[in-house]
Amino acid sequence: MSYIATYDVGTTAVKGVLVRDDGEVSASESVEIKTFCDGNMREQDPDEWFDAFCRIGRKFASCVPAGDITAVVMSGQMQDLILVDRQGRPLKRAILYSDVRAEKEAQAATELLSAERLEKVTGNNFDGSLPVAKLIWVKKNQPELYERTYKILISSKDYIINRLTGRACGDYTACSTAGAMNLAKKEWDRELIGELGLDAGLFPELKYPHEAVGKIRVDLEKDCGYTSETTVYAGIGDAGATTLASGISEAGEYNINLGTSGWVASVSGKNLELQGRVFNLAGFTKETCINVVPFFNAGNVHKWIAGIFSDGEKTDYAGLGAILSKSEPGSHGLLFLPYITGERFPVIDPGIRGCFYGITPDTSKADMARACLEGVAFSIRQGLELISHSQKSISLIGGGAREKTWCQVIADILGKDIAVCRNSDILPARAIAAAAMMGEGILSDYKEFTRSLQNEENRVIYKTNASVHERYNEIFQRFQKLYPGLSSISL
Repeated sequence: MSYIATYDVGTTAVKGVLVRDDGEVSASESVEIKTFCDGNMREQDPDEWFDAFCRIGRKFASCVPAGDITAVVMSGQMQDLILVDRQGRPLKRAILYSDVRAEKEAQAATELLSAERLEKVTGNNFDGSLPVAKLIWVKKNQPELYERTYKILISSKDYIINRLTGRACGDYTACSTAGAMNLAKKEWDRELIGELGLDAGLFPELKYPHEAVGKIRVDLEKDCGYTSETTVYAGIGDAGATTLASGISEAGEYNINLGTSGWVASVSGKNLELQGRVFNLAGFTKETCINVVPFFNAGNVHKWIAGIFSDGEKTDYAGLGAILSKSEPGSHGLLFLPYITGERFPVIDPGIRGCFYGITPDTSKADMARACLEGVAFSIRQGLELISHSQKSISLIGGGAREKTWCQVIADILGKDIAVCRNSDILPARAIAAAAMMGEGILSDYKEFTRSLQNEENRVIYKTNASVHERYNEIFQRFQKLYPGLSSISL
């Protein structure tokens, strides 16, 4: 029996899952990470990521013989800017994707090269969240730091990989969020980088998730718990890992993620050109792209209404579930616009806020709770209808998928059966383990992994109710009038 050590180097924690070569989980561990906030700035210490990685590695090596752990593979937060020197050590704290200090630099770059050209090359809208914009900010505001930079890295996991192997690389999916990759050619656009006044030599080598980067350095064996015979694979950015974990791998298959925010993801062979409202990412292979429609509001709405109806300080999801069990489709005419933190899809309006419409003396807790979840589902339907005219299959993943009533609401509003993945918490770990298994020759391709998720043991099917769907079609027409009506009075 051999093992693969998988990691998710996320925004709040580094999580490790030890996976056997048959896909079963043997151990797991998590270490929390600190974020430094100052106004619009959001940063983390890369060495804290590495220390957490090592702590987890030593724990795994105490569970099974270190020599039996043949591979390390990771996912991680994307769209970071990590500056390292020739020894692979950080020159400053990592600038996170949520950091918006570089809005002025992004605007200047857009004026210089045009929004049309930037979107055509990169497949995405160009804004201050992009690592390239932040690199321009560093060069402008900290020129001595820019001059000392040997390489930049785009994903948190890539800093750890660089420390382990001495190679500065990044996976195609994460690096496609940098703002400098020619997405059609799957390569750094050296001309664009030069026109922005940056050095193309700073950018990391590009690899696919299943490609080996190297072996763990001998001098790090004691620190990290693994041996120098352990292979380190390139891995994939967190959005790519979640997409793969959802079981989709070809056109016509869609996944809905109900995290705090949410998204609809599909796999195709091309970019979607939808006025900056869709993220286009390089896929797991040379032939694929991942098209992501992001929503600001999903699980946060679920958490909000659960908190409203909770008796104590702790959010009572079970109590909300009991309330929802008494609800009826359509919430007795009550509608809810779910944009409680503004929205970016299907509308772009950071200033809009949520709203109940249709409250009567008979409106109940059950109506209000269900209307919130219906509102998110209607928003998802708008997104799906914009990016697709037909769906072969739709899967659902994320914390919101634990709410059974919500799963049925989504199936009925979309008019499609919904496959909900079991054990969704560990699926991203199994997905990135599959990348290492491809590299190790255990799996032939990614479809072999995604097909394994499509059997009855690994998912629950929520069947759409045709009569309820017809009723929701009428309500959906009313829902679509909410935002136009409210936007005119947005403060």
